[in-house]
Amino acid sequence: SKLSTLMFQITSVKIKCHICLCMQVLTVSSSVPLRVSAALSTAEESRVKLESLLEKERVLSNTLQQHLQGAQVWADGIGQVLGQLDTLERHMKYLQYILEEVLTQFHWPFISPPTQTLSPPANAQELNSQLELLVSQLLSLQTSDDLISEKKEIPSRPGQSQTPPLSLPIQIMLLPLSKRFRYHFTGNRQTNNLSKPEWYLTQVLIWMGNSSNFMDEKIQPVLDRAGAKVNARVELCRGLLTLAQEKLAQDAPRLLYDDALFCHLVDEVLQFEKELRGTHSYPRTYPGVLHILLEETVFQKWLSVERKMAVEKVDAMLSAEGAWSSQYKDITDMDELKAPDCAETFMTLLLVITERYRSLPCPRAQLSFLALQKELVDDFRIRLTQVMKEESRQPLSPRYCAILNAANYISTVLSDWGDNVFFLQLQQAAVSVGEEILGPLGATETGRLASLEGSLFEALLALLERLRGDMLGRLLDAVMRDVKEKAQPYCKDRWISLPSQNDQATMSLSSSACPMMLCLRDHLLQLQQMLCLPLFQTFWQGLAERLDNFIYEDLILYNHFNEGGVAQLQYDMTRNLFPLFGHYCKRPENFFKHVKEACIILTLKVGPALLLCDMLKQSEEDEGILNHQQPSPESALNELGVYKLAPSDVQILLNLRSAWLKQ
Repeated sequence: SKLSTLMFQITSVKIKCHICLCMQVLTVSSSVPLRVSAALSTAEESRVKLESLLEKERVLSNTLQQHLQGAQVWADGIGQVLGQLDTLERHMKYLQYILEEVLTQFHWPFISPPTQTLSPPANAQELNSQLELLVSQLLSLQTSDDLISEKKEIPSRPGQSQTPPLSLPIQIMLLPLSKRFRYHFTGNRQTNNLSKPEWYLTQVLIWMGNSSNFMDEKIQPVLDRAGAKVNARVELCRGLLTLAQEKLAQDAPRLLYDDALFCHLVDEVLQFEKELRGTHSYPRTYPGVLHILLEETVFQKWLSVERKMAVEKVDAMLSAEGAWSSQYKDITDMDELKAPDCAETFMTLLLVITERYRSLPCPRAQLSFLALQKELVDDFRIRLTQVMKEESRQPLSPRYCAILNAANYISTVLSDWGDNVFFLQLQQAAVSVGEEILGPLGATETGRLASLEGSLFEALLALLERLRGDMLGRLLDAVMRDVKEKAQPYCKDRWISLPSQNDQATMSLSSSACPMMLCLRDHLLQLQQMLCLPLFQTFWQGLAERLDNFIYEDLILYNHFNEGGVAQLQYDMTRNLFPLFGHYCKRPENFFKHVKEACIILTLKVGPALLLCDMLKQSEEDEGILNHQQPSPESALNELGVYKLAPSDVQILLNLRSAWLKQ
């Protein structure tokens, strides 16, 4: 303000000098030539401008003075606050020095596990009182002053939530541990080794374990009596975690170009997080160290390495010598799915990946790993398809069946995962943020996912089901080709001229049917051993359906029968063919509806057969005319036990009996 006043005075003197000079020029203006008048006019204009500037300067000077007076109040207030801060800082340093002295007598910090042999200090009661007084004063110091307790908000990283600042007593207790940590794990120390992240991570866990009893028994009661709503052990863990977080944040970017060291770092971080949450019961509401792995460059590297290692492992497992055999093949109760080693190892690989990303605090990151898993499953499915095509010339080989078991095993596991709570939670996350990671889902798929009707693996399951269906179809084709070849003599047997049942002492299987029956038995036994139970169930039911159609169309409809031929056909079917499938169900005849019902029609006595034939003809002639007195053909057939065959089919069958043709 003194400098401004001096400048104002100097300016005023200069302006007055200019005004006096102008007035002198005006006094002698009458005696000067006319050319001077222009100069005088200019001088007059300058005088007016100078007076205007002078007025503005006066206004500005007044404004400046008012501002300086107002600022002085703020300056006085800031000076007072700085004085208070200085006083608080001196108090805190004083208390810190005394807290440190007291903690030293309690043998703090516990670098090694505390032993019971350490005798308590002689003045233990006095130390406890001092500790309680100092802790309460530090807490009061922290909570009473806004400037000390206020912390700048740190921008949250992916999966990291905001946490309150550490209490002052805990901050002071951390000082010696922090000093030791930085001594060993920074700079040129041998213990600061990029390839050994487990050294500092393990050290942090050791310090947590060594200090837990002291925090629970000594510090927690003091905090409780002081009214602090904090957990002493958790607070110390938070402080120690800060050291590990800072170290990881520094080291992780330096390992991006070394896959082996980077993988080792990820493994150690995941193991550290597991022990932190499990052994040390660190709350999940507080961030651990996993958010370090979610930094964009680090996370993308993690995904890339997981993909690369998984593909390498899949290559190795598919080329292994025992890839297509089951390690449980000799243990019946453990080999229900008969999964080959390659499929079981692959799903174990996916399960390990799931366990690695399950605890990530960010749904987007979890969905990124899910997308990787789906990519790996689809790649494995394509590999199975390629191997299957190589084996398609021998669909009855053990390797072909192993491929089929592998597809079924993966499908079964993925179906179970679709009902798992973790994947159901991911499914809900996929509805809101999934398109950014999993690609466009479409309105229908999004709706199915949101309502839990669909599954995250629905598309993959459809592709695996298509592969399984295709392979089963090829398997059935191969078996039926063999069966049809063996059945040709049986189909061409002289059914119209076979001896009647009364002319035979005992009925026995047709000799021409033996090759077909043996072929069926051998294939069923073989595939029961090679296929898992669900696949074998589907196989034998499909085989029964095809066999039913084959016998009906190629044997029954192709031939005419006398009484002996019908009796022999029924005996072969009911006493030999059906029982072959009786090992797998209680009512095997229900899977041979065409054959069973054809035998019912063909074995009718002459009278009922002729009546049925007349009724069917009459019904055909009266088609379109309502006749409530005459039962419908369908109801008449139902009374005989015929439900599958249509009336037109029954008419054809009735015409196959040679004896009835003569009537």
